[in-house]
Order: sequence, then C-alpha cells, then structure tokens
Amino acid sequence: MAQSSKREQLLQAAVVLFARKGFHGVGIDSISEKAGVTKKTLYHHFKSKDELILAALRYYDERFRNDFMKAIEARTTNPVERLLVVFDVVEEWFRKDDFYGCMFVGAMGEYPDEGSPIRSFCQEAKGLMLGYIKHLVEKSQLQRADQLSQQIILLLEGAITMAQVNNSSFSAVYAKKAVEVLIGDLQVPVNKISKTI
Repeated sequence: MAQSSKREQLLQAAVVLFARKGFHGVGIDSISEKAGVTKKTLYHHFKSKDELILAALRYYDERFRNDFMKAIEARTTNPVERLLVVFDVVEEWFRKDDFYGCMFVGAMGEYPDEGSPIRSFCQEAKGLMLGYIKHLVEKSQLQRADQLSQQIILLLEGAITMAQVNNSSFSAVYAKKAVEVLIGDLQVPVNKISKTI
C-alpha cells in the first residue's frame, strides 16, 4: 500500500510539472522534491525518466478522459446536446489556473520520432478521444457520422490550441457555434432537439 501511494505521489507531481514546464524542462530532482520522496524511491518505481513520462501520461489520460466524459454525461442525456456540451466542458477547463494546453501535443512536440513509445501513446490517447466523439455522434443518429466526428475533433483540438495561444476561453464558444452550424446542415434544428431522443 505504501509503495502504491509513493508511486501515485510521483505521478501526480510529474503531471503537474510536465504540464507547466514541459518534459525536457523538468528534471528528476524537481519531480522527487515535489512528490516528497527521494530519488532512490523514484528510481525504485521508474527505471528511467522516459518510463516515468509514459506512466504520467497514462495516469493523466485515464483521469482526464474519465472526468471529461462524466462531466458531459452529467449535464444532459440527449445525444445531440452532448455534442455541444463538449465545448461547455472544455470552456470550463480553459478557465482553470492549471490549464496549459494539451499535454499530449506538448509531448509529441518534444518526442517527434515515430518510434518513440511516448509519441505512440499520445497518438493512442488522441484516438481514444476521437472514438468518444464518434460514439456521441453515432448515438445522435446524425448523418455522415465519420465526417462529422472528424470535424468536431478538429474544432475541439483547434479550440484547445487557441485557448493556450490566446490565454482565453472564447475559442470554445466559437467552436461550439461552428458545431451548431454543422449539426444544422444535417437538418437537425439544435434549438428544437427532442429531450427524448
């Protein structure tokens, strides 16, 4: 139990530091200090910094995606409305003090080699998010599900990037309006969505 607790402390500390300062910009000393453990303890749980980075990304992905989906699904049971609520949830994320942009995009920028396990995991995490958006689109029974899923994920990724660049949450509002237009083009009047779909 104690070992698991120390490991989680290290992962939590790593996520905070990597999000704020990047991956190459954070040393093992900083992580162990923030976690309140020795370097020996860190290396007991992780054989290398790359192994710690990969574990931290997995830890972050699992929690972020789970919280993201729960937040969306708690607000409405209507499948079409959930496609719009996605952008309400990210707008709240953009307003938080600990928003530093997408950790996976940051990691891929610092680990550009296609063979890198870190880059591969980030691509996998992005694929899982696309899968969730596609699931929402399919539940909504809108036409051209594949195309619409790709359009929505493009707007979502763009909103995240612009929120980081401009230090503003407005990109989520604009992206949501664009999704309303896309849905409207598919002959679904957003303002008259049945609550019983």
